[in-house]
Amino acid sequence: MAESNNRGPTPDGSTAEPPATKVRAAKVRATRTVTTKPVRPRAADGKAPTVGRVAVGSTRVPGNGAGGGGAVGGAGTGGVPARSRELRAQGKRTMRKLFDAGMKVFAERGYHAARVDDIVRAARTSHGTFYLYFANKEDLLRSLAVDCAAEMEALAQGLGPIGADADGLAELRRFLEGFLGTYRRYGPVIRAWMEGQVDDREVNRLGVAAFTDVANSLGRRIDEADPEHVLDGPAAVSALMAMLERFNYAVASRPRDVDDTQVLDTLALVIHRGFFGATVHP
Repeated sequence: MAESNNRGPTPDGSTAEPPATKVRAAKVRATRTVTTKPVRPRAADGKAPTVGRVAVGSTRVPGNGAGGGGAVGGAGTGGVPARSRELRAQGKRTMRKLFDAGMKVFAERGYHAARVDDIVRAARTSHGTFYLYFANKEDLLRSLAVDCAAEMEALAQGLGPIGADADGLAELRRFLEGFLGTYRRYGPVIRAWMEGQVDDREVNRLGVAAFTDVANSLGRRIDEADPEHVLDGPAAVSALMAMLERFNYAVASRPRDVDDTQVLDTLALVIHRGFFGATVHP
């Protein structure tokens, strides 16, 4: 059916050109996907181990992340169509509903198997409404990735000193609680990053930047604690990042009857003793 060229009111009360229902996202082949596997230090050339495509740990990497409980999409600006106009309160509610529906469908069906049909059905809205906010499902995932990266950047920037004492343990646990909350909200986005599901340069860049921010913050805190048994800082950070991602994937994928208090207490103790030199008291 041919599109009309007439302007008309959008669901949020603003006016905008009706967006095309088929917009092809640029496909740029990622040079390398993010991986959670620790990489051995290369003693021969002195290069630091990497997580994904960026060096982490004691070797600093310039920040490149996106700026910045409950539903997702709190800080996002929406997809390409939504950015062409100012959204009113109703429009923001509609966009949040689409964010939540997209995350639900991506989690249940996987990103590649998910269709716009599934998303609009979960949101109980129409295709026309979807295309007022997002060009396609890739555009929706990109918007979710912006929000997720912003949360992870905030976590990284807010990480305080982690000494070997009780205050250090409390700060570490606070950080881990925030990381788990972000993983629960944005699990499908993080999995798309870690498993290389999306051939989208911007989405992959956000993932690399977000995990690099977290890795560098943890690396700085390990350097400050200077535990005797940590012989190679970058290798320790790579191992810690791998453990964090896989552990949170396992916890977030389980039914919600998991006792978060016990899970976080256990993880905090293991990391505090293993990476920050805390003493094991009898």
